[in-house]
Amino acid sequence: MAEIIAAIICFVFSIGSFIISIRSFMEKGYLFNNAYLYATKQERIQMNKRPYYRQSAVVFLLMGILFLLTAVLALFYTKWIFYIVMAIAAIMIVYAVGSSIIIEKRNKNCN
Repeated sequence: MAEIIAAIICFVFSIGSFIISIRSFMEKGYLFNNAYLYATKQERIQMNKRPYYRQSAVVFLLMGILFLLTAVLALFYTKWIFYIVMAIAAIMIVYAVGSSIIIEKRNKNCN
């Protein structure tokens, strides 16, 4: 019974992540990005939000996939799904850090 509840919660988080990802790819809605969240009001007005929307969209897409696979893992515990989940989590972290560095380098070159 606990596995079913965990799977349902993961499915809900997965759907939420996919919705945020789609809206971020469309550059609509709130921008869930640290650079935007920590920027001052003046910096937010001047900032080019496109790369940050794309970065957030890709991360939320990977999170959606991660939650979906975690739900499947909770229902049908198979080791190979666990390894895929761990690989996607590692890819997501590397992408988030790497793309942040690239975006900051581009911003410094433009100024």
